[in-house]
Amino acid sequence: MEKAKIERINFLARKSKTEGLTEEEKLEQQALRKEYIAAMKESLINTLDQVVIVDKEGNQTRLNPKPSSHPKQ
Repeated sequence: MEKAKIERINFLARKSKTEGLTEEEKLEQQALRKEYIAAMKESLINTLDQVVIVDKEGNQTRLNPKPSSHPKQ
């Protein structure tokens, strides 16, 4: 997610606490939060797909995701 969008999320959060948001800003905030959460989930899935477990004998095993754990979008 772009830095500008994260900054906008933070700005809207601060504004919400101090003076409140317009309906348009609330909708923008919801959309940005959804996008942020989706980006974080994708990043976590990509990280977990790279995890390798090494046992005491030095054997390496990749984590196998559950078949329905992350549908390709």
